[in-house]
Amino acid sequence: MGLRIIVLAKQVPDTRNVGKDAMKADGTVNRAALAAIFNPEDLNALEQALRLKDRYKGSTVTLLTMGPTRAADIIREGLFRGADGGYLLTDRAFAGSDTLATSYALSCAIRKIKDYDLIIAGRQAIDGDTAQVGPQVAEKLGLPQITYAEEILSAEKGKIKIKRRLERGVETVESPYPAVITVNGSAAACRPRSAKLLMKYKHARTMSERQTQSEDYIAQTGDRAYLHIAEWGVNDVETDSKWLGLTGSPTKVKTIENVVFQAKESKILSSSDSDIEGLIQELILNHTIGG
Repeated sequence: MGLRIIVLAKQVPDTRNVGKDAMKADGTVNRAALAAIFNPEDLNALEQALRLKDRYKGSTVTLLTMGPTRAADIIREGLFRGADGGYLLTDRAFAGSDTLATSYALSCAIRKIKDYDLIIAGRQAIDGDTAQVGPQVAEKLGLPQITYAEEILSAEKGKIKIKRRLERGVETVESPYPAVITVNGSAAACRPRSAKLLMKYKHARTMSERQTQSEDYIAQTGDRAYLHIAEWGVNDVETDSKWLGLTGSPTKVKTIENVVFQAKESKILSSSDSDIEGLIQELILNHTIGG
């Protein structure tokens, strides 16, 4: 029997180009002012899931993402690369969620999905860099978790074996599953889109997206179940409103600053021992290195 894998993925603002309009007055990110991309480490997570699908016949990979309607792009990206389906969790009630509220909403959606063996996510998202959502989902679901995963070595007989990349080395660990796994950016990069899958899924849409299309398009996709991306709102999953959105988010962002490093002084050094020794002494004196 194959594995049933859920991949948690997030559409994030491209924080490499943060401008003065990147933050709203309420302390939330102005996503409309920034280009939206697939969170990089979630792509690493997707690749690990797809490798398991390749290895274990009958396995399925399902994406779960939370965000505005345009976040359906993330699910389509996953379909283009080999995933089997996806769920978009979208509702105004989810807006402004911090990691606590996000993990709560995701865990409620996972309970609704029910059938899964592994939940795989990127270690952290580039718009928050907290690395908290994956572990919080595991805690809310009462599942074991393995963090800093670099490679999923095997998943057989109810046990998963994983290589972890730590700050000072590598270790191999085992865990029973169902389990939650968070994947490092040092893991294998995600495979590119498949031209065949791109042609198959390019018209995949959520209900909200289909409502903006013509009647001809709706008729065209009506009998093709694989083109329907599931869309869930707050009323579709069992939640308590006090744990959602800004109300359920104790973390508040006060300000965002775009820091640009500029070189004001430079030195040209030769490869001589004296130049290198002089540089080291200077770095020690101004406390750049050393105690």
